[in-house]
Amino acid sequence: MGAVTTRAPLLPPTEKPRIIVEHPDFYVVHKPALWLTHPVRARVDVPDLLTFMQAETGETDLAPPHRLDRETSGAQLLTRDSDAARTFFTLFKTHLVGKTYLAIVHGEPEWDRRTLDAPLGDLGLGGANKIQIRQAVVPDGKPAVTDFRVVGRRAGHALIECYPRSGRLHQIRAHLAHLGLPMVGDKIYGRDPQVFLDFMEQGQTPELTARLGLPRQALHAARIAFPWAGAQMAVEVPLAPDLVAYWEGLGG
Repeated sequence: MGAVTTRAPLLPPTEKPRIIVEHPDFYVVHKPALWLTHPVRARVDVPDLLTFMQAETGETDLAPPHRLDRETSGAQLLTRDSDAARTFFTLFKTHLVGKTYLAIVHGEPEWDRRTLDAPLGDLGLGGANKIQIRQAVVPDGKPAVTDFRVVGRRAGHALIECYPRSGRLHQIRAHLAHLGLPMVGDKIYGRDPQVFLDFMEQGQTPELTARLGLPRQALHAARIAFPWAGAQMAVEVPLAPDLVAYWEGLGG
């Protein structure tokens, strides 16, 4: 019987979640990078925002009406009761919740604003692709539209505001990669196609972080907006400290 291999532990988060807005019906929380939105079964222990916030507030009915990836930081909603959960379910289903992200990418696009209307679907295993979940622009994909606006350029990088009009798997990352602007720290859609496979075998090693530039993808949920009780809510979450440090470290 062959030896059983166990992936190295993931890097522990350096921040804790913090409440940005406390409303009688919901919270908007800054989810730090490297936190799950809710608990999942995994081979390694990873902290999750839902369990943390339930313990911090004593509110066991908290629930996430949407989910940020573990490596993505920024604005995460948590409903406080079942009525709010049902309302948000309808808002998301009818596309009345707008989410704006900030991404740091390799490359400096010539355009300032661009809308990419390109269908996304499974790339499929074979050839250069060895990652089953990788998405790509494919003819028979599902409709996907993302608006992009360049916020800044420096040292061969760009800070880009991303507004997805649809909610496809990995939409922002796949669309940026399609435009030749791979996200810094992205293990699946970045410049090195071997990174994700190495990560699954070895965990987040210092050598891997050096290859990526960051231990996580440079994607931050910066703003969330939605109608609530007759008013329009809009909440902004400042760019996460690790992404600020990376961007400022690039120089002027």
